Amino acid sequence: MSIRFRIIGAALVMAMLATLSFNSRADQAAPPAVKNVVLVHGAWADGSSWRKIVPLLQAKGLHVVCVQNPLTSFADDVAATKRIVDAQDGPVILVGHSYGGAVITEAGNDPKVAALVYVAAFAPDQGQSAASQGKPYGQTPGVAELRPLADGFLVLSPKGVREDFAPDLSSADKELLLATQIPTQGAALGGTVSSAAWRTKPSWFVIASNDRMIAPDQQRDEAKAMNAKVTKVPTSHVAMLAVPKLVAKVIGDAASGKAAPIPPGGP
Repeated sequence: MSIRFRIIGAALVMAMLATLSFNSRADQAAPPAVKNVVLVHGAWADGSSWRKIVPLLQAKGLHVVCVQNPLTSFADDVAATKRIVDAQDGPVILVGHSYGGAVITEAGNDPKVAALVYVAAFAPDQGQSAASQGKPYGQTPGVAELRPLADGFLVLSPKGVREDFAPDLSSADKELLLATQIPTQGAALGGTVSSAAWRTKPSWFVIASNDRMIAPDQQRDEAKAMNAKVTKVPTSHVAMLAVPKLVAKVIGDAASGKAAPIPPGGP
């Protein structure tokens, strides 16, 4: 073989090795796709509040599990969520709606949780609770429709469900929410967060701009504090039922790791 061909051959080999090295570094830099999604419902609801989201996420190839919070205490709900996280076979995207946002803020400290998605939710900081976080924003119309039971549990009145919780849903959807409502222990809303997971983990936030349960201004302030990637939707409190495709897209983006936001405490 001539010297000329040897030089050309060596150059080709070096180019191939450089390309392989570059691709390897790129693969290592790309965040791994997360296949497990755990959905956490809020107060006065159950796992069926995610019924429109589950098939959309499954169609994306994601493994989806809905937590069934007992709504008996904040500690019980965090434990129920951590139990489901622990049952998954790999990293998890943890999604919380409403009071479920407070739950994932605490449960999200689990090392298996890769990212957090808040949907019209509370997102307390250390030492805060869902109840205390909402106080500076005043009483919303929906909160005025809460009715106490003798044992300390609270229920949302039919008027509250139809006009404040889910005013933009169909009549059939509203009646289903009424039928599946779970009374919530009032003390659960006062359970304080020991460490806010959003301070160290990337977060996404769906803000419901017509929310009558959690003030939209509160949601915006929460999202800003956690440096979340924000999606605003013109819906009621139950954005996942009003615009399921948009909410599913946000969850899918979190699972793919695309443009993951940097949390306040660093990556």
